Amino acid sequence: MREFAYTITDPVGIHARPAGLLVKELSRFSCATTISRGEDSCDGKKLLSLMKLRVKQGETIVAKADGPDEDAAIEAAKTFLSANL
Repeated sequence: MREFAYTITDPVGIHARPAGLLVKELSRFSCATTISRGEDSCDGKKLLSLMKLRVKQGETIVAKADGPDEDAAIEAAKTFLSANL
């Protein structure tokens, strides 16, 4: 399992457009993905679950990937989050 933490810098937090794009990005991989904020977590491939986390600017999320292509999934998530959120 691989994971990394990222602090959201977007003034609006994780909102619909980038959340949808993140889900689309993570869905390319066969490994299981999880996004967590504090004690709450969700499947990184499910848009509504991700939106329910209600992540705001300045909050830190932890992205986890577990499976055969976890390294590629984590790198894709890092790249996406740095560029968009």
